[in-house]
Amino acid sequence: MRKSRKKPERILLLIFTDCFSATYASARNKFVDAAQAAGATLSQYIHPSAVGKIGEALTIDVAHLGNRSADRQLLVISGTHGQEGYAGSAAQVGWLLSSPDKPVLGDVGVLLVHGLNPYGFSHGSRTNENNVDLNRNFVDHTQPYPENPGCDKLHQALTPLVWNRESFDSVSRAEADFLAEEGADALFSALVAGQYNHPDGLMYGGNGREWSNLTLERILCEHIGHASKVAFIEWHTGIGEYGKPFFLSFNELHSDERRQAENWWGEGVSDARPHGMERPTYSGLVFYGVQAFLSKARVAGAVIEFGTRGPEAGAVAMRQDRWLRFHGEAVNAEMQTLMRADLRDSLNPASYLWRHAVLDHAVALTDSAVCGLARW
Repeated sequence: MRKSRKKPERILLLIFTDCFSATYASARNKFVDAAQAAGATLSQYIHPSAVGKIGEALTIDVAHLGNRSADRQLLVISGTHGQEGYAGSAAQVGWLLSSPDKPVLGDVGVLLVHGLNPYGFSHGSRTNENNVDLNRNFVDHTQPYPENPGCDKLHQALTPLVWNRESFDSVSRAEADFLAEEGADALFSALVAGQYNHPDGLMYGGNGREWSNLTLERILCEHIGHASKVAFIEWHTGIGEYGKPFFLSFNELHSDERRQAENWWGEGVSDARPHGMERPTYSGLVFYGVQAFLSKARVAGAVIEFGTRGPEAGAVAMRQDRWLRFHGEAVNAEMQTLMRADLRDSLNPASYLWRHAVLDHAVALTDSAVCGLARW
């Protein structure tokens, strides 16, 4: 990635306690306070039925600042995967606190969507209230769903009734057999591409549009439906080197949109191989939904991940998250607490070094997108 331009003086004063939070409710408050201080227009979209871990209301909060009527708009989304919302929220708050009242904002608008999956954010789960992975939900639900025979084959091994060493070994044997037969890239695709046959399984894309899917369409139409050019950032964690950004662009390889993203963030946008594997054909990504909802606009950008504990920790975290949802009552409260702490640390390492790195990179990458968008 290109060397980032010098950061504004304010970011040097930011520490992770300014931006990271311990709970969903705290993250919401920090986001709203930072957005108000930056002069943004705030909107709330309240979930009609689900509630948070402590009974709190669940909302997608939206901040719009800069030139809100400009035909160039930056869209920044956090919390698609609820557990990853802590880093995504901190990235948004950090940018808001880094004095975003720059002259370039007279030419572009910035729309920050905070906590796209508020249920998962509050409850500490990747998925939403229906065990749906929102980043697999943006398919055309009137058409036959994409098939994932590899996931079908592995489903039983990946969804054990008990959480112990024997079940771990069973998963390892099933994956080793699949690897020997199909290869590493096919195994990775089976695990992460998305599936629509097992509501109790991993990477389940749902059997209809979820509330967050419908609400994102409403948000985009209400706030940036007029835009002709949209820059896109969706914050995630889990892929890449520890504390460093990893780019997954879903624009066509040789398109102008892909070139724009490369101009903003460097050649790493196109060289990325998640965990060193061939990129799967992901189904139902949020990015595809954004393209469909803003069909008159050109959308350029990337999912930006921050590396955490490595691929094995991420894989175990997804299985552990799913097991706690469906079978967590089988263990005592202390064990649940320990498992949830481990789960959170896998995707949001409890280290000030990691949090500082995420914060510094996120602010610089957002600034690069804003400035690049203004030149596009």
